[in-house]
Amino acid sequence: MDEVSRPQPRLRRQPQQARSRARVEAVLAAADRILAQEGFEALTMRRIAEEAGVPVGSIYQFYPDKGAVVDALGRQYLEYFEVAVGELVERAAAGELREPVDTIVDVYADLFRRQPGGAALWAGRHLSAELARADEASNAVVAEGVRRIAEHLTGEPGGERLERASRMVVWVADAVLHQVFREGSPADPETLDELKRMLRLYWRDLGV
Repeated sequence: MDEVSRPQPRLRRQPQQARSRARVEAVLAAADRILAQEGFEALTMRRIAEEAGVPVGSIYQFYPDKGAVVDALGRQYLEYFEVAVGELVERAAAGELREPVDTIVDVYADLFRRQPGGAALWAGRHLSAELARADEASNAVVAEGVRRIAEHLTGEPGGERLERASRMVVWVADAVLHQVFREGSPADPETLDELKRMLRLYWRDLGV
């Protein structure tokens, strides 16, 4: 996989104690809820503090501005993708991935469902350079995972076509899921079924 530029942290300082780490987690969770329910315009440091139940000054101890909070969310979203895709690859290697396309789409959709703030951001026009890199990195992580899953299923190393196809699978799924989860709307099961059907046909054409 090509090297992807990842967002770098803009923390004033790293939380060391358990209490500080818990406060940072509460701040990020609050920011995610605000983004999902009220939109980017409602996201202010004071509103985050109110939602998280912490003094606003304590947020400034770690984040210089709301842009830094959003960038931190982007890194958190990326970590979710890395963990989920790693588990899928392990299942494929162990021969436990029976319906790969359906499972990948379900896991990918669940990631969107679990991070509604991220879905709201990426569906809008408020991407910082750092958050855009997090989105790019997330797609690269999933594409690499799809390639490795295909290799485990076929027992053969993939070539240039499989790398390209893996990226296309992710681009298509990403575009559809952004549409499905835009503005916090509930996922339409029929649309997800159509996405699976489309990708299964493409997957079969690849000989996987």
